[in-house]
Amino acid sequence: MEQRHKYRKAFRAAFPYTIPIFAGFWFLGLAYGIYMNVSGFSFWYPMLMSLTIFAGSIEFVTVNLLLGAFNPLQALVMTLMINARHLFYGISMLDKFKGLGWKKIYLIFGMCDETFSINYTADIPEGVDRGWFMFFVTLLNHFYWFSGATLGGIFGSLIHFNTEGIEFVMTAMFVVIFMEQWLKDKKHTSGILGLGLSLLCLLAFGPEDFILPSMAAILIGLTVLRKPLEKGGDAE
Repeated sequence: MEQRHKYRKAFRAAFPYTIPIFAGFWFLGLAYGIYMNVSGFSFWYPMLMSLTIFAGSIEFVTVNLLLGAFNPLQALVMTLMINARHLFYGISMLDKFKGLGWKKIYLIFGMCDETFSINYTADIPEGVDRGWFMFFVTLLNHFYWFSGATLGGIFGSLIHFNTEGIEFVMTAMFVVIFMEQWLKDKKHTSGILGLGLSLLCLLAFGPEDFILPSMAAILIGLTVLRKPLEKGGDAE
């Protein structure tokens, strides 16, 4: 009985923090599920991928990877480049994940941007178990994405409407993320660096092959300049 009370208390404390994430994840999840459907995939694909991958940007990219020629090396490098920021997330959460037992495994798997932001910065109420609070934040956010993607895949096959241009949702998502970061930062060194390196790679490699080189260049550039950027208040 006492254990159930502990779970409920942690769930009630975690749920309000995830409400804003629910709106964003459901909309993007639905768009992702519909995008998978119009690309020729059954709803099983977005359902299982959202459950097992749980990395929104990579899941959108995976659509093109599945439709293209078999190239596991490209998939590995692209996944590493897009999600390289999670290396820094993981380092930041080392102390917070200590002593959490089996929950630590799921917390590591489910640590997306939004979940990291909540679990790293949330002021957990006194008397609420820290491990279960972070577990429920992660579980709820995972469920929002999973349910949105699954419903998008199901309704995408049942409802017929003009979906021309829906693939632009991924581009729009990255543009919004960039703009939010731009507005949040007082200085824009890292943003300008990313744009400049991407433009150089576009000119050097062409529109078909510039993505991987530009992401590699950005990762190296931000890693080299990490300390100066942090001192200047422009860390990402």
